[in-house]
Amino acid sequence: MSVPPVGSELAPLTIPLTRTLIVAGAIASRDYQDVHHDAELARGKGSPDIFMNILTTNGLVGRYITDHFGPTAVLRKVEIRLGAPNYPGDTMTLTGTVAESDPESGTVRVRVVGANGIGHHVTGTVTVQLPASTTEVGS
Repeated sequence: MSVPPVGSELAPLTIPLTRTLIVAGAIASRDYQDVHHDAELARGKGSPDIFMNILTTNGLVGRYITDHFGPTAVLRKVEIRLGAPNYPGDTMTLTGTVAESDPESGTVRVRVVGANGIGHHVTGTVTVQLPASTTEVGS
């Protein structure tokens, strides 16, 4: 894979937001806040249900990038901001557009958006270093 030009779009990734995904992500990241696993307590705090934590979102954004660029791509910088919560029963679709591309260094900066049924759950950028073998001239 060569370094993609600015404006290139990554194929979208659709993720079903199951209760299991949300709870497992919170547990895996050791985030035991009740709003990520106990619907009754989440409702008591004003939320309609449990919701995904930022660490799970960050992992899904990373997965999205490495699924596209391959397992040897290195995430150099991930900058994300949360918006609309990810609730169980919804779907989040991640999309990405190459914002910066440097074939000489093999780095790409991708603008990422994750949208669900109520709006943008996550927005941000990811800087990724592509392996040398994909950035060599003539490959």
